[in-house]
Amino acid sequence: MTAAAKASIWMSGAIVSFTLMAVAGRAVSLDLDTFEIMMYRSIIGFLIVVAILGSLGKISQIRANRLGIHFLRNSGHFIGQNLWFFAITVAPLAQVFALEFTSPIWAIFLAAIILGERLTLIKVTVAVFGFIGVLIVSRPFGGSLDIGLLAAGVSAIGFAGSAVFTRLLTRTETIASILFFLTLMQFVFGLVCAGVDGDITAPTIANAPWLALIAVCGLMAHFCLTTALSLAPAAIVMPIDFIRLPVIAVVGMLFYAEVLDWYVFLGAAIIFGANYFNIWHSSRTAK
Repeated sequence: MTAAAKASIWMSGAIVSFTLMAVAGRAVSLDLDTFEIMMYRSIIGFLIVVAILGSLGKISQIRANRLGIHFLRNSGHFIGQNLWFFAITVAPLAQVFALEFTSPIWAIFLAAIILGERLTLIKVTVAVFGFIGVLIVSRPFGGSLDIGLLAAGVSAIGFAGSAVFTRLLTRTETIASILFFLTLMQFVFGLVCAGVDGDITAPTIANAPWLALIAVCGLMAHFCLTTALSLAPAAIVMPIDFIRLPVIAVVGMLFYAEVLDWYVFLGAAIIFGANYFNIWHSSRTAK
């Protein structure tokens, strides 16, 4: 089996995991707010990470270095994930996923600010086309921008910040440390935000399986995506990841009576094209 075929299998796992997480997030949002969802998701994820690291003998790889960067990285992810969970409850799933694809475009600007990477004409052009795609997906003309779509768009910025700080951390820190502090810090963030009003809703027998599914799928999605990228270049993996959009659009149509909006596919195709061109150009430059 070729590396590309193996990457495709892992990406299938990522697509299924992201889709199930969206469905579970909608189901559990009837009882819990986003902070509570993040709190329970993170404590389950923390226990899973510690158990896996312990079974693999990698606990010793956890180092409390660069906690400030861990804090910034996990703050961006926490904000992005909370807004994403909110967005999937109030906006069509296909539009939320389409706007999520803008995260690599936002990362271009954040990498220039945080990592000092050069902002080239090609990267600016990519960002402009990505923004055009956003306008087609959200269509704010002639009225106010939907709050759910606004949340989805800002969540992409949070994910982009998290990705940039992750790149910074991987220069010196182990994956074990990054995953450990990811789940630990986000549990603390969720606990503080959920408990600020003195009222934290306990999970019920009905929603506990959904919370477990969110936690497991969240870890599996990123594990599958990372594994796929380790097997094949992003230029191969990214087109497969784009299949998430039609998959979630069909799920929205079948289970939530959401109308298939071809403008969403057009805008998402432009966003995808801008991202893919950036990857292709970067690969050629590197060679």
